[in-house]
Amino acid sequence: MKYWLAPAGLHIAPAEPEDVPQLARLHAEGFYRGWSEDEIRAYIDQPKHHFVYVATDPKRQIAGFMVLRQVADECELLTIAVAKRWRRKGLGNALLRAGFDDLMQTPAQTMFLEVEEGNKPAIALYRSYGFSPVSRREAYYDRGADAPASALVMRRELA
Repeated sequence: MKYWLAPAGLHIAPAEPEDVPQLARLHAEGFYRGWSEDEIRAYIDQPKHHFVYVATDPKRQIAGFMVLRQVADECELLTIAVAKRWRRKGLGNALLRAGFDDLMQTPAQTMFLEVEEGNKPAIALYRSYGFSPVSRREAYYDRGADAPASALVMRRELA
């Protein structure tokens, strides 16, 4: 099994099926429409096309996770979710590094992602990895009673 180092004594490893309940709770903390356990399980169950990474302590308490989807020569960052108490401590950075490391073993040449245009910390992280905006999706993220938020589509060459 692969492991990568992460801040504060955590490590990053591939997700396992028993992680699903923690991942669903964590995703619901960070997003208006969190992913269900079934949605997350579907990603873990398709390791040929999906890479699911968890930042965890030695007792498998998950502080954050990331999901990538790779098809042919393109990859998409589907989500990064970090528990509130672990934010701004470098976990998103560590998760991205692990993903880029794994993608070196694939034919992926380009990575895309969508990010809420008001999420300045995430945009700064992605820019630090060489992502650039390529388009904007108006009213992309549902916010319930609040006005929907727009998304930036960002791209980065991997090679």
